Amino acid sequence: MKRTFLTIALAIITTFSFATKPHIDNVRVNAENSTIKWIGFKVASSHEGTVNIQKGMLMIDHGTLVGGQFSIDMTSISDTDIESEEYRAKLDGHLKSKDFFNVEQFPLSTITITKAVKGDDNSYKIVADLTIKGITHPVTFPAKVTINGLNFSATAKIKIDRTKWGIEYNSGNFFENLGDHLIKDEIEFAVSLLSVK
Repeated sequence: MKRTFLTIALAIITTFSFATKPHIDNVRVNAENSTIKWIGFKVASSHEGTVNIQKGMLMIDHGTLVGGQFSIDMTSISDTDIESEEYRAKLDGHLKSKDFFNVEQFPLSTITITKAVKGDDNSYKIVADLTIKGITHPVTFPAKVTINGLNFSATAKIKIDRTKWGIEYNSGNFFENLGDHLIKDEIEFAVSLLSVK
């Protein structure tokens, strides 16, 4: 009798464990059709541009985002709002230099989602580890993620204090009397992701 009871109990526990085990799909990001736009601010003006996604994936558990990671090709960073080709090339080169992202030594940045809390209307609160120039800090930001089977579209706005990642050039927290040359510490990234179909 005890053996029969134990067998039934074991079967129930096994069935329950399989029923509650998450089924997570790693769905690849369509790097060609996904975008990251950046904007940086000076005292009375700003610059904006793009940077490419190298590769990535989102982790989906029965229609819910639970994690993910993507790599950013920092060597692709470029300005899009300067008409002069000469000045634009000069700024692009400066962004890639040691003053800013030092892309020769650190060609990739990464975002790794460590927590995704689902809200209403496909909204999420995302907690992630952001690595730039080999330095990792947690970031928290809102996102909208629409999931249809193994297809998704996602948008997010990420705001960071660049100085936490060692980007201190013309920051008012590190240099005095910069006047119009002061560059604000906040950088905004508008991320738009599409899945591979």
